[in-house]
Amino acid sequence: MTKKIILDTDIGSDIDDAVCLAYLLSQPECDLLGITTVTGEVEKRAMMASAMCTVAGKPDIPIYPGADMPLFIKQLQPIARQATALPKWPHKTDFPQGQAVKFLRDTIRKYPGEITLLTIGPLTNIAMLFKTAPECADLLKEIVLMCGVFGDCVDCYGPLEWNAMLDPDATAMVYRAHPPRHRSIGLDVTTKVTMDVNNVKRRFQAKVLRPVLDFAEVWFQETDRITFHDPLAATTIFDDTICTFERGTVTVDLGEPSSAGKTVFQAALTASTPASHEVALGVQPQRFFDHYFGLVK
Repeated sequence: MTKKIILDTDIGSDIDDAVCLAYLLSQPECDLLGITTVTGEVEKRAMMASAMCTVAGKPDIPIYPGADMPLFIKQLQPIARQATALPKWPHKTDFPQGQAVKFLRDTIRKYPGEITLLTIGPLTNIAMLFKTAPECADLLKEIVLMCGVFGDCVDCYGPLEWNAMLDPDATAMVYRAHPPRHRSIGLDVTTKVTMDVNNVKRRFQAKVLRPVLDFAEVWFQETDRITFHDPLAATTIFDDTICTFERGTVTVDLGEPSSAGKTVFQAALTASTPASHEVALGVQPQRFFDHYFGLVK
């Protein structure tokens, strides 16, 4: 049985979005219904997704550029820097304009109870979806987010996570929605799954990862490693043993600008306590790597 997935991504900023898409394109159990892009230069991000789909032999996966600005605050991620590698890779350049939310709405309505919505970027598109078509949250099978910080995190830069803080109002709207399952994988877990540049170049040998290595040249100008934030979130959809989850409630701080987008998790006291969310609180890194590279090869 395949699983119907829609991916919402800001591919082109952190390299892990491309690493995540490579996994979905390689996962035989994934029926990737479409991709929506979000934040600055959404069309260039769509082109990057198209390049990867083309390399994977799946050039007809629908791709929709979405919101290029957050709901209310200024844009903190205005460009897709990794798009400089696009001339090396065949890709589409013409995409439907202004139809990302419509695509999400129509597709979710077409497959009620079947779709996993995987979000690995700022949540602007998804907030607009739930605002204009609130029934779509109920019609999902689940939403899985790479978002937030929910526990102690040695390697985090304070209590904020990038996707959550880039559009905090959208983040709050999405966490107020109540799909059948609302799962988050946050920085406190994803930062435990990393690989240095030498091992990346050694292990990224799969055909679908070749454009990722080109995109990563920009990434490696500023850091010497990849953290597998987004791929980790994706793998949990197909292997429920990679991360451990706990039920509870997530609230999003919309107070002072310095804390806007902070996610706060309150665990459910008992198994019968009402809880709207599940968050990952543990991970087995080696199980993740075995799973990922067992498929992306």
